[in-house]
Amino acid sequence: ILMVDEKGKNMKCLTFFLMLPETVKNRSKKSSKKGSSSSSSSSKLPPVCYEIITLKTKKKKKMAADIFPRKKPANTNTTAVQQYHQQNLNNNNTIPAPNWQGLYPTIRERNAVMFNNDLMADVHFVVGPPGGTQRLPGHKYVLAVGSSVFHAMFYGELAEDKDEIRIPDVEPAAFLAMLKYIYCDEIDLAADTVLATLYAAKKYIVPHLARACVNFLETSLSAKNACVLLSQSCLFEEPDLTQRCWEVIDAQAELALKSEGFCDIDFQTLESILRRETLNAKEIVVFEAALNWAEVECQRQELMATIENKRKVLGKALYLIRIPTMALDDFANGAAQSGILTLNETNDIFLWYTAAKKPELQFVSKPRKGLVPQRCHRFQSCAYRSNQWRYRGRCDSIQFAVDKRVFIAGFGLYGSSCGSAEYSAKIELKRQGVILGQNLSKYFSDGSSSTFPVWFEYPVQIEPDTFYTASVILDGNELSYFGQEGMTEVQCGKVTVQFQCSSDSTNGTGVQGGQIPELIFYA
Repeated sequence: ILMVDEKGKNMKCLTFFLMLPETVKNRSKKSSKKGSSSSSSSSKLPPVCYEIITLKTKKKKKMAADIFPRKKPANTNTTAVQQYHQQNLNNNNTIPAPNWQGLYPTIRERNAVMFNNDLMADVHFVVGPPGGTQRLPGHKYVLAVGSSVFHAMFYGELAEDKDEIRIPDVEPAAFLAMLKYIYCDEIDLAADTVLATLYAAKKYIVPHLARACVNFLETSLSAKNACVLLSQSCLFEEPDLTQRCWEVIDAQAELALKSEGFCDIDFQTLESILRRETLNAKEIVVFEAALNWAEVECQRQELMATIENKRKVLGKALYLIRIPTMALDDFANGAAQSGILTLNETNDIFLWYTAAKKPELQFVSKPRKGLVPQRCHRFQSCAYRSNQWRYRGRCDSIQFAVDKRVFIAGFGLYGSSCGSAEYSAKIELKRQGVILGQNLSKYFSDGSSSTFPVWFEYPVQIEPDTFYTASVILDGNELSYFGQEGMTEVQCGKVTVQFQCSSDSTNGTGVQGGQIPELIFYA
């Protein structure tokens, strides 16, 4: 067979005797026996035809997964496969089947069988701190392919030929998660081990796993864990995660400062939070959070949690708390009686509040700027009529979605169209029927067509590309202004807000008109 490529160049000339017709085979055998008469006999043979085959050199090669699409194994193999997987989880790995390779059609699946498997293991890791170690098997080639650190460890110029390697600074569960990614190309993360897994991925330079850990942390970020993640993001040098943490801490500062995780941060992170200009919190909340941190820090340093020791562990960070900017009642009933301030400091701050000539203070006396709320107005005009808009305990509701993470601080509502009046408003924010925030408060309407803000106790975090339901039940003057010419999409700065009607609305509010003209949010 003469084989040529697409350009007509000869590639290979191969003779396959077994592919010749039977008549040619037989005649060829006879001719070989005659010896000297071979030349005359060969002339009687039919001419050999060469088949020209064009090779398409750019044709994509099929992989095993393409040739053998994955199917559910037969019942006889299902038990074996499940058994292997269970063995991998239990770290009790043996392969009893003599042809286990035949169970898996692709190299990826066969490679995955070696995960946490003693079969053919040429290295073992003793992972975890003393008293909590776990011995895990490994295969140098697979590990070196997945990590440049492992490659240097096993095949580099300074490679050490050790059968057992101790890794006391990585948690066993995190190391297993990293090995599972290297062996199986699977990312298996959990909230309680993702930080440890990120540490392992950073240490052994497995960037795609590290990126997956950061994405996991960003999606699970909330006021409860923002301070801890801020501390870790700085440690791991992840600026995007750091920025996300600051967004949550700024907008939901009081929730973040009251969380248990705040007491677990390091001193450097504490200073950066206390120094934060855009922290959206009352200063008394900042002060109380700092004292709570100091008490836990005393325990970490094995000190008695006395006033003196609390002040000692706080050090200069105490003066980052802007005590002179507190409301006078908060200072008099809180900070002044805490014992953390010296007598001279307490007197000077009281004089700061009351005296015309104010003393010099070590504390920062300039109020924090906080965050400026943005308002998304969804109506192009408003109106009133003699028979609208009435409130008789019915619900006004609208659904909305945003394209970026924001924090809803409250709603702007219309007031009375018949002169000044007071309203009682129960506002609520839900996602798929679950209440995320609610508040009952009052607001005064001066009879104008302006909107009047009603706030939640704490801003509510809103994730992008998901519809939320904003609701309000008003009690007061029955007749009020209402919006009209509503828009289905509104651009507010860098945030796009979409609106749609809500089935919870029983008082007539919808996209085109009604109540809840404004969403008040931080972004």
